[in-house]
Amino acid sequence: MDAMPSEKRPAEPFTALHFQLVLLRRMADHNPGLVDDARRELGVSLGGMREANKRWQAMVRSPRGRAAASRYRSVLGAPESRTARRVGDLDCEALLWPLPLWPDLRFEVLLAPNGAVWNEWLVRAPGAEPPSLRTLDDLTPWSCTVDEAARAFAPARPLEGTAPTRWGLLLTAPDGQGRRRRVAAEFTWGLLQRTAVRA
Repeated sequence: MDAMPSEKRPAEPFTALHFQLVLLRRMADHNPGLVDDARRELGVSLGGMREANKRWQAMVRSPRGRAAASRYRSVLGAPESRTARRVGDLDCEALLWPLPLWPDLRFEVLLAPNGAVWNEWLVRAPGAEPPSLRTLDDLTPWSCTVDEAARAFAPARPLEGTAPTRWGLLLTAPDGQGRRRRVAAEFTWGLLQRTAVRA
């Protein structure tokens, strides 16, 4: 697939392929090289990625659009699994979907008891081998999720993200010489994008 249909033709269904492009579009701000490689793997042009993101934003902002949980089901199909989860004092339901681009990850949507989406991001797939995170050198782009970095370098402190799909962690990790460094780690859709050493 080289490009998305033009606006003059009927729009094709918005599928998991398009949704992966939406995730990549946001990640391109930090890792354009990785995103270009992934986009080519999907067989989609740069214009195709932009068009997918444009369509997604239109769906999200439409006053007649579906609720967030219904939107994910319509795009990704039935979830691979549904699990009850307690987050603080809140009883949630975690819905997981596989995405071909990241076979060891799942897209997770946490639903509050009233059906509202409480969180949406990439997590490690159940049973998948987690990354080995011991030093700063292991914190490479796309190597780990928010939860994995927070556990590996506990205690980690949340940082305010720069956009709705971005999260940050302030953590302390040893560098290659064994010195401990304070690091700000930035995540997009739950996947590590970059780190910066703090003074």
